[in-house]
Amino acid sequence: MDRYICIHGHFYQPPRENAWLEAIELQDSAYPYHDWNERITAECYARNAASRILDDEGWIEQIVNNYSRISFNFGPTLLAWMAAKSPDVYEAILEADRESINRFDGHGSAMAQAYNHLIMPLCNEQDKKTQVIWGIRDFEYRFGRKPEGMWLPETAVDIPSLETLAAHDIRFTILAPHQAGRVRPLSGGEWQNVENSSVDITMPYLQQLPSGREIAIFFYDGPISRAVAFEGILNSGEEFAARVMQGFIEDREGPQLAHIATDGESYGHHHTHGDMALAYALQYIESNDLAELINYAAYLERHPPTYEVEIYEDTSWSCAHGIERWQSDCGCNSGGHPGWNQGWRAPLRESLDWLRDILIPAYEKNSAPLLADPWAARNNYIEVLRDRSPESLDRFFDRHAAKRLTDQERIDALKLLEIQRHALLMYTSCGWFFDELSGIETVQVIQYAGRAIQLAQHFCGEVLEPGFLQVLQKAHSNIPEHGDGRQIFENFVKPAMVDLQKVAAHYAISSMFEEYDEVTDIYCYEAGREETGYSEAGRARLTTGIVSVTSRILLESAVFEFGVLHLGDHSISCGVRSHHDRKKYDEMVKELFALFETADFPNALRVLDRHFPDYRSSLTTLFQDEQRKILDLILGSTLENIVASYRHIYDAHAPLAHFLRASHNPVPKALYHSGEVVLNADLRRAFEAEEINGEEIDLLLNRAQHAGIELDRQTLEYTLRKTLERLAFQLLENPEDIEILARLESAVGIAKPLPISVELRKMQDICSEIRNQIFDPMKEKAKLGKSDAKEWLDRFRALCELLILRIE
Repeated sequence: MDRYICIHGHFYQPPRENAWLEAIELQDSAYPYHDWNERITAECYARNAASRILDDEGWIEQIVNNYSRISFNFGPTLLAWMAAKSPDVYEAILEADRESINRFDGHGSAMAQAYNHLIMPLCNEQDKKTQVIWGIRDFEYRFGRKPEGMWLPETAVDIPSLETLAAHDIRFTILAPHQAGRVRPLSGGEWQNVENSSVDITMPYLQQLPSGREIAIFFYDGPISRAVAFEGILNSGEEFAARVMQGFIEDREGPQLAHIATDGESYGHHHTHGDMALAYALQYIESNDLAELINYAAYLERHPPTYEVEIYEDTSWSCAHGIERWQSDCGCNSGGHPGWNQGWRAPLRESLDWLRDILIPAYEKNSAPLLADPWAARNNYIEVLRDRSPESLDRFFDRHAAKRLTDQERIDALKLLEIQRHALLMYTSCGWFFDELSGIETVQVIQYAGRAIQLAQHFCGEVLEPGFLQVLQKAHSNIPEHGDGRQIFENFVKPAMVDLQKVAAHYAISSMFEEYDEVTDIYCYEAGREETGYSEAGRARLTTGIVSVTSRILLESAVFEFGVLHLGDHSISCGVRSHHDRKKYDEMVKELFALFETADFPNALRVLDRHFPDYRSSLTTLFQDEQRKILDLILGSTLENIVASYRHIYDAHAPLAHFLRASHNPVPKALYHSGEVVLNADLRRAFEAEEINGEEIDLLLNRAQHAGIELDRQTLEYTLRKTLERLAFQLLENPEDIEILARLESAVGIAKPLPISVELRKMQDICSEIRNQIFDPMKEKAKLGKSDAKEWLDRFRALCELLILRIE
């Protein structure tokens, strides 16, 4: 067969980690999920790892891993997050690449990516090199092989970037058709202009480079790719397959490759059930022998380029003006805010370039006594980013240290390398892609700049922040209250900054609400309890202590003493200072506890003020997740009291509210809201119960329907789904346990007809896995007359019927 199809998905999320905590904090806009990585993983990445193919009756016929039959790349920072937070999806992606090696002539489908998705043509030479090396090394670590291809972020390209790829043995990349300038046969002949996307996309091309190296380039089908992303063809798998087939040139002899490239998030996040359209299209193409599925590396081996190309430099797939979207107000934007401008893009880049160009000589000068080759050390720092264990650090410094380093010199070397890491992260392309300076993606890159500035103070001999802000303030927000870049830095970046003292304050306050081990991890810090004192009087509580705090990133440590007074609810006052004088600490402890035990709280607060004049903190200074956790604890009893008050109103006046509604009279808001609060709270409690009570749920839903109460569907669906998933995981751990199976069958049976549309994917996945593990052995046991096996089969079949999952 001379017809081949390759579908490429570029799966990527910008790094969202707090630059000081190395973790993603709570993002309310992603509710009911913790953050956008978690939400998009559920909506897209997990779905493509276990996508459904339905039969003619709408039952699940197969659950397939889409990644194993397409070409794909994942951003390294996204995979690092996924390995820690969604390991099952992460492992499915790695397994898909292993499967693709067997499927596609020994060539894996995964491609590498320039590390943190910055615009390569706008990078200096050293940053290009580091991005490619980090992308390759991260790929090798995760996929266990060398990458053959590499995705250029936003397909932004110039000849120096291609030189960097080729110099590191990357065989090919993918570009948009409008990035091809002219082509000619490798055997010679006249150049043919292929402007306006007229290049023949069904073949690979060879780009000859000034160094004498070369790299293959695939130009994807632009119209079909746009149809996938924007024109709704993922509404039907068959329509999708038919549209991809249009990528072939009819009546042409010889091999042809029809191929598309889009954001991978099209398959599930941007388009609900897009993963199923992809799964069905791939199966439809294969089962009808319409073409052979292949990946780029396998096609390149079978059919090497016969033409060469000269690209248009400084172009990309997502900006009609080349690469201006990442440095000017070119007119490219999301289209969602008419009247806004992106004049802020140029001064944002100018401010970061200013900072980078100051940090380079500071790095070279200060690292020269510590690192034998500072830039080689930066290129190999990816080994530390993957593994920060003491053994890994020893290997790194054995290789790169200019001499035997003292502990303080190691700390300084790590600070210098972290400055460079954040100076790369601050160029992540999403910072410029969207419409507004105060958007979360743009604030994120400014935050990385803030971290680099903070670390650099020790080395630069000058305060960098004023100079940086002088440039950044030329960037103006479209939202008047956010002002300019300086104001955004002060309001969104400064409050996020962390030092060891702030970690100690977080430890001190949060220790009032949870019991810590002697040594406790707080994000990328380690807190060691050295001494504590505690007392309570009614709702008031007092704690004092000494704690050591160590950064696991930089290895620097400090010891702090603290006092915390909690007078109930959110009234918390905390003081923290360096621990140097044992006598002073003992005096403070004695004074505080004496006043507390006589309930002299005003004077106790004054003692805190006197002993901790330089650093006071409260609940507002806690890191966001812990702050929300403590607020939930504080609000718990308060909300219970509020719900109880609403319940009193609801129970007393529900008949009147029902009469008003039945007689078509308006229900007063106070009566309506009492029912809304009470019934949604009762439903959440019923959905969280260990044993799901269908009769109770039906009663509550009937009451809500008769009262015209609007259900909090998003929260209720998520609550019930998590309960069902908990039961399903219990069954996976004990697949032969009939009692757990019966409980899950009953719970799913209750959930199915509810007016909430509960997502059952995870239960389907688990039942499919159990089917593959023990369904056939259970049938054999049942044939031998085992009554337990027969009951198990009956219940499992009933559960799978509820889940519309074909098992036989």
